[in-house]
Amino acid sequence: MLNAEKTVFQGKVGATPQQMADLEDFRIRLSEANSVMNLVGPDSLPDFWNRHAWDSAQLLTHAPGARTWADLGAGAGFPGVVLAILLKDAPGAHVWLIDSLGKRCRFLQEIVDVMDLPATVINGRAEEQTVKCDIVTARAVAPMERLLGYAQPYFQRGAQGLFLKGEKAESELIEARKSWHLDAELAPSQSDPRGRIVTVRSVRRARPKH
Repeated sequence: MLNAEKTVFQGKVGATPQQMADLEDFRIRLSEANSVMNLVGPDSLPDFWNRHAWDSAQLLTHAPGARTWADLGAGAGFPGVVLAILLKDAPGAHVWLIDSLGKRCRFLQEIVDVMDLPATVINGRAEEQTVKCDIVTARAVAPMERLLGYAQPYFQRGAQGLFLKGEKAESELIEARKSWHLDAELAPSQSDPRGRIVTVRSVRRARPKH
C-alpha cells in the first residue's frame, strides 16, 4: 500500500528519484524518532505520503516562484523538511526551520545534516527571529489570531503567508479579523477535503475599539 501511495505522490509532485529516496529516508527516520518522542500522531504515519508529504508539498503549487521559506513551529518537519527536499536543487533555495523545543530541533538538525538540505534549524521563538524570506508558513501551530502575531515580523520584512489549516480555518479567520487587518483568502487543501490553505498577502494589527 505504501508503494502505491508513493507512486501517486511522485506523480502529483513530479519528484525525482533522489527526492523520493530522501523523502523515504525522512519517513523512516521520523518513524524511528517518533517511537521515543511525540513528533506526530503515530496513527498518521501509515498515511505519510498523503497526510504529511503531499500536504506539505502542495504549498509549492501556490508559490511556484518562492525560493526562501520560514517554517514556524517546524516540529517534525512539515512542511519545512519536505519543502527543503523538493527545493534542494533550485538555485537560491533555503528553508528556515524554527522551533522553540530543543529536542525537536535536534531531530531536524540530524535530518538536515544527513541529507545535506538547504536549510537552517533555529531553536527559538518564531517572533524573535530576523529571517527574511519569500514565504512564511506553519502547520498545526496556533489559531490564526495568534499565528499572525508570530508571523508579523516576517510580513514586515516582505514575506507572504501560506498556512496549512484544518476545518476550523474559516472561523479562525473570522476571529483573527477582530484583531488584524489582513488581505487573506482560503483555498481547499488537496490532501484533505476538510483542510484549507490560508494565503495572507498583508497584515497589520487593528487598533483596539474604545
